[in-house]
Amino acid sequence: MPSIKHLECSRCGHTASASVPQNVCPQCAGSYYVRYDLSAAKGLAARNRVTADYPRSTGLWRYREVLPEVTPVSLGEGWTPMLPSRRYGKVWVKEEGANPTGTFKARGMALAISMAKHLGIRKVAAPSAGNAGGAMAAYAAAAGLEAHIFMPKDVPLSNQVECHIHGAHLTLVDGLISDCGRIVAERKDAEGWFDLSTLKEPYRIEGKKTMGYELVEQLGWRYPAAVFYPTGGGVGLIGMWKAFEEMEELGWVSGPRPKMIAVQAAGCAPITVAYEAGEKSSVMYPNAQTFASGLRVPKPYGDYLILDIVRASGGTVVSRTDDQIFAALSDWGKNEGLLLSPEGASSMAAYDYLIETGFLKPEDEVVLFNTGSGNKYTDVISQRLGLG
Repeated sequence: MPSIKHLECSRCGHTASASVPQNVCPQCAGSYYVRYDLSAAKGLAARNRVTADYPRSTGLWRYREVLPEVTPVSLGEGWTPMLPSRRYGKVWVKEEGANPTGTFKARGMALAISMAKHLGIRKVAAPSAGNAGGAMAAYAAAAGLEAHIFMPKDVPLSNQVECHIHGAHLTLVDGLISDCGRIVAERKDAEGWFDLSTLKEPYRIEGKKTMGYELVEQLGWRYPAAVFYPTGGGVGLIGMWKAFEEMEELGWVSGPRPKMIAVQAAGCAPITVAYEAGEKSSVMYPNAQTFASGLRVPKPYGDYLILDIVRASGGTVVSRTDDQIFAALSDWGKNEGLLLSPEGASSMAAYDYLIETGFLKPEDEVVLFNTGSGNKYTDVISQRLGLG
């Protein structure tokens, strides 16, 4: 595993030590990136060790050359399937529902909780739109840490069950994730909690970046033309872009990076509004509503990073209505055998739209992220089906 050189602010470049717990940059409140000494992992020989040592690990820790030197708190996260579409010749589905706790959130929490334990933290807290809270509860239980989770009261029932069954302290809030985040910020110092909020600690990005390493390796160490990513907080998109940067520095991959497609729900589209207006950051989206609970983030903390990445990649931001998202969910269930999460189904709806508009061509190879299992949304989906 590499040594961490320092933490670096993604906004102003300020550096900080990784030997003590850190949240955000004290100079500008920007999110920190973890910067490593990657010299020992450079070149194709080092890259080939990842494959040659298979199965050194079938999870995200197979990429130990680019992760912190820490004893993992692992539940078997990562190395999720890359499934070929049965109807579209150049479409792959990255099935993150195969992770522990059923979503990609397991990746970020595996790293965040591993590092929290390593740094001597005993109590963690975070707001969540649902799945991050469930993942944090599971990994905190595995690590022996005390977890405090704040969720909107209308999150899917499965998320609430996860928190309770893993022994977390769950508070349901009459509001949005932004209201939950405000409560954590107001109480954390008095309660002695370390804040694990999205992009307010450095290591959830490190877990999410492994999706970038995986998809490139699973495609034979090459980039696709585009990556579609359901974007609430956007950490997965940010993490993958960091992974591409690292892989190029290491000489593990070359060629033009994929167009990054950030996908939002039309009922909560702060990034879409900012992108279309040419802004560098977003504003609070009013009256945020969507059945895709993970996309109901009215102002992402890393909005400036998401917008920069989309523009740098030549990508775009797409919003789809709840009806369009549910139509895609039903279509892929009937024709591909996949029970997508609502967030994941937004990727499929966005793909159809960008093919129709000519932004992409059918022969372009793309990766669509299904960020979680639809089994976690049976109460929400059943309502849409009129089953109860």
